[in-house]
Amino acid sequence: MIIGAIDIGSNAVRLLITEAKPYQNGQVDYTKLQLLRIPLRLGFDVFANGVISLEKEKELIDTMKAFQLVMGIYKVAHFRACATSAMRDALNGPQIIKDVLAKTGIHIEIINGQEEANIIYETHIAENMSAEKAYLYIDVGGGSTEITLFSKGKIICKESFNIGTIRLLNNDINEAHWASLKSFVKLHAAKQQPLVAIGSGGNINKIFSLSKKKEGKPLSLDLLKDYYRELSASTVEERMHRYNFRTDRADVIVPALQIFIAIMRWSGAMDIYVPKIGLADGLIKIQYTQQMKAL
Repeated sequence: MIIGAIDIGSNAVRLLITEAKPYQNGQVDYTKLQLLRIPLRLGFDVFANGVISLEKEKELIDTMKAFQLVMGIYKVAHFRACATSAMRDALNGPQIIKDVLAKTGIHIEIINGQEEANIIYETHIAENMSAEKAYLYIDVGGGSTEITLFSKGKIICKESFNIGTIRLLNNDINEAHWASLKSFVKLHAAKQQPLVAIGSGGNINKIFSLSKKKEGKPLSLDLLKDYYRELSASTVEERMHRYNFRTDRADVIVPALQIFIAIMRWSGAMDIYVPKIGLADGLIKIQYTQQMKAL
């Protein structure tokens, strides 16, 4: 079964196409066929002006048309498109969704922070990790950060915070936002030790690539601090030149590190694993499960 997932985030829009095949003993193999990422950066419009501009709406519609063509080429049987923080906050979000549906045939769901955390949890990232530890899943996006704390295969708590990389760049985050996040992390993490962090999002994936660590090995909190000091001391242009970053990665990677470091410090997590999963992966698995139940 070939399944598609569209993740419309505050910084980028992604299309993931995956083939899901049952294996044995209830196991399912998920093979990634295609991943497309378009840096639309809807959050810069929304967090500054409260709406998505006509130019960005046209770019979104063009992107959805392209995604529709790609899904047709891959013969995608089922797909789901979800929008997160920027579209949630956009005053014209509902009208844009109607326009996209009329012009592309793609229905976009606006999901809240709790739904986003639930979908991400469907990736079951901690299934094969130690039952002796608790895990703090941290997903840092352009408009929000989702946190899920789980132990022994069970969710202890989950929450979404309007603290994201683009909001930080726009100076939209105040002390109250940070205090709320800090209070939540300290309250729940203190009861779950030893604790290991799991990170997702394009920025932590990029840091993992820079580190040259082997797959399955964690990044230490000290290493993240080193990268933060190094990257924050340079300009966006210098980061693009030195690390071969795209423009839309060079500016957001520093605030992303700031968020990851703060949460790890408050939680007591000294290491973070980076399994390279996210919202789109969760959407794929949810769809496969639903389709198999319907058979």
